[in-house]
Amino acid sequence: MKAATVVPGRPELSAVTELPDPVPQPGELLVRGLLAGYCRIDRDVAERGRGVLPPGRDRMVLFHESVGQVLHAPAISGFHDGDHVVGVVRRPDPQPCEACAAGQWDFCLNGRYTECGIRGLDGFGAQQWTVEPRFAIRVGPALGALGVLTEPASVVAKAWEQVDMIGRRAYFAPHRALVTRAGPIGLLGALLGVQRGLEVHVLDEVVEGPRPDLVRALGATYHTSLDDLRCEPDIVIETTGSGRLVFEVLQHTARNAITVLTGLAGHHRTQPFPAGPVIDDELMLDNDVIVSSVNANLRHYDQAVRALAAADRGWLESLIGRRVPLRDWTEVFDTGPDEVKAVVDLQD
Repeated sequence: MKAATVVPGRPELSAVTELPDPVPQPGELLVRGLLAGYCRIDRDVAERGRGVLPPGRDRMVLFHESVGQVLHAPAISGFHDGDHVVGVVRRPDPQPCEACAAGQWDFCLNGRYTECGIRGLDGFGAQQWTVEPRFAIRVGPALGALGVLTEPASVVAKAWEQVDMIGRRAYFAPHRALVTRAGPIGLLGALLGVQRGLEVHVLDEVVEGPRPDLVRALGATYHTSLDDLRCEPDIVIETTGSGRLVFEVLQHTARNAITVLTGLAGHHRTQPFPAGPVIDDELMLDNDVIVSSVNANLRHYDQAVRALAAADRGWLESLIGRRVPLRDWTEVFDTGPDEVKAVVDLQD
């Protein structure tokens, strides 16, 4: 079989590699890879050395966003041949710590977790892969290959769950949500906000291309400046990783607002800010909360599948702008400023 492989931090060695067909261990599923979704983390692994090779290996299979179709399912697995499935990215550490043992490896305490295509495990950018049933998420036939959106949707499903959990600390009846940046995470975050019946606003600097139309198709409002917001959001789903923007947004939120940080800047940065006005006036006196959220566990994947299944299929299809064939997979890194989502077709 063929696979997209990398040596972390050595982009010149990124290649399509012929690998032996995988042999499932007892109880594992054998999956035919259909699509692998591109995320900026994939580029960080390939070009900036963010990834960690599997033990004893000199290269690794890339991509952590997946969808495939089961070729073989053991009788006791709960899956069937032909099922569409998504692989869970993060896996618990081998000890495991208390959080991993409780099935919450997204809150791993000792940092010894592994991640497919990122840290210590091959990813899903291969024409075939194997997975333990407990780390496989079934995607209904109506969603099919669009299940490639499940992993990014699981990230925002967790973010919204954090909002719910924090909101229960006191009276909290949100009406408006702001999502920063209309990328894949932001648009899926906006989708979940609309599904909750909230008035959703999306902030992005792009004025042309599909992003504004995708936001409006949800029934949400698109903004290119905070000055145009003219409302105070109760909830903010922040996806840019920009410290400057976070501090600006905090000065526009309602009392008791909850801001969830989901974005990574991708580099070390120093951001000066007026600590007194932001911390005292916006956080302390307004009872605001800022919380970070990263990765997801099984229940968030399940929440993501339900949210995607309830969405308009045409809208989901519009998120995917390019399908890059596996033979040219490195072209997926060449994303335009107004592009939403690119995927690799593993069978092309």
